[in-house]
Amino acid sequence: MRPTPPPIRAFVWGKAMRESRLVVAGGLALGLLAVIAILAPWIAPYDPLAVSLPEALLPPSPAHWVGTDPLGRDVLARLMYGARISLVIGVIAVGVAVVIGTMVGLVAGYVGGRVDSVLMRVVDTMLAFPSIFLLLAVIAMLSPNIYNIMVVIGLTSWMGVARLVRAEVLSLKEREFILAARAIGASTWRIMWRHVLPNVTAPVLVAATLGVGGAILTESVLSYLGLGVQPPTPSWGNILNEGRVALGVAWWLTLSPGVCILVTVLAFNLLGEGLRERFLK
Repeated sequence: MRPTPPPIRAFVWGKAMRESRLVVAGGLALGLLAVIAILAPWIAPYDPLAVSLPEALLPPSPAHWVGTDPLGRDVLARLMYGARISLVIGVIAVGVAVVIGTMVGLVAGYVGGRVDSVLMRVVDTMLAFPSIFLLLAVIAMLSPNIYNIMVVIGLTSWMGVARLVRAEVLSLKEREFILAARAIGASTWRIMWRHVLPNVTAPVLVAATLGVGGAILTESVLSYLGLGVQPPTPSWGNILNEGRVALGVAWWLTLSPGVCILVTVLAFNLLGEGLRERFLK
């Protein structure tokens, strides 16, 4: 019988977390980022939308720690507010992907037969398209705003979760505790929701943690291409795009959002790797 995954709360507060350097490193970095994003309206040194043309493209200084952009807006303030956009988009987009992928994988793996074949062919068809082109095609047909970006990223990134859940379900559905549930007359849906789904939570949690970093990176790419979060709303991607046209004279416009994206994606990857070692070893 496959053991039930340890409760998330016990893991977070237990000895295992203190022993996992990857989880601690990723968790601390993400915790600091989340605090900055939440408190941005109170700790940001300037209004991120305030234009001051006489202060355009000022280099880093005590007055502007990360310099200013071509419109004289403080880059540090824009990075702080951009963190809110990136984290929200990443978390919600992955939430959409996890819900869809888990449902598809659960039904395909447990029901099997023609249902499994049809659902997996849908997954294979979507995987056959390069994800960036699929994203660009969908975004081009919709207005590029925050809500559409979250939904589109989620709707184009659930296939990996579906395959992962299906593989887990296929290995679970012939286990003794599933056979016992069938023997006492439990319905198919009850077995799926009460017995199978809780036992695929751990790999889904790991996939979701790793997926948030990828979603943030995708949003940054779309914003860099002008198809993501639209100015003047600050996001790391469109700050990076603004720095592209002034790279020769304002290196800080490219370096600062690039470092933010790098650190955030790395932190999520460290956290996901730590959870993988804890839950799936």
